[in-house]
Amino acid sequence: MILSGSVVALELAQAFRHLGTEVTIMARSTLLSKEYPDIGEKLKTVLQDEGIKIELHTVPDSAGHDGQDFLVRTGKGDVHCDWLLVATGRRTNADTLALDNAGVGTTAPGNIIVDDHMCTSVPHIYAVGDCTSQPRYVYVAAAAGTRTARNMTGDDVALDLSTMPAVVFTDPQVATVGLSEKQAGKRRLDAGSRKLHLENVPRALANRDTRGFIKLVAEKASGRILGCQVLAHEGGEIIQAAALATRNRMCVEDLADQLSPYSPCWKG
Repeated sequence: MILSGSVVALELAQAFRHLGTEVTIMARSTLLSKEYPDIGEKLKTVLQDEGIKIELHTVPDSAGHDGQDFLVRTGKGDVHCDWLLVATGRRTNADTLALDNAGVGTTAPGNIIVDDHMCTSVPHIYAVGDCTSQPRYVYVAAAAGTRTARNMTGDDVALDLSTMPAVVFTDPQVATVGLSEKQAGKRRLDAGSRKLHLENVPRALANRDTRGFIKLVAEKASGRILGCQVLAHEGGEIIQAAALATRNRMCVEDLADQLSPYSPCWKG
């Protein structure tokens, strides 16, 4: 099996490998190229250790089926496989709704443009979920849906996505929230970071899974937490504490002073 493309491809690649399938991943650049570089590099090592073949900076020139198997042609050579999964993202079908007749604005790919109140360019029309310009996560759609219902009945509530956690469900999981150092720099914030490798975390040692790290990004002067990037088996759970800290503008010492049974040592 060959998988090409996105976050979903990584999750499915590992799942199929755990079921005993020989898997090759092709990526047009690096794994999780939009994230902190060490995450993609470390995850690449993990997947390769599990027997997954990874071809970076590789784009298929063509793909076909000869009646027996698939043939994928690339600049690095031809690859034969039984199954081919192309996971290069999702596209909304909102463009089939003739939204321009109602004056509802959309982006070039056809996503419905909404503001933080989920209102479209037409004041009495709202949109929620994967058809919109908002991030395509179940919990974002759920939060947007409840707020939309309230706004449609006269309330005035916004959806704040500035501290939205995101998780890639590989093993170990990739979890992020807030700003990376690079993003902080683009906002002219003087930020620094500290990275705690899991071999220094007692719980990870006890679980015999020290693959990964926790990286915290904070303002140098104030210590205010700006973001967090995690690669860990429990990344999806760990990131929630960082999301709360970021949203509430806590500083590093505030977080370090918390008593957290069987959790990562933030002072590390």
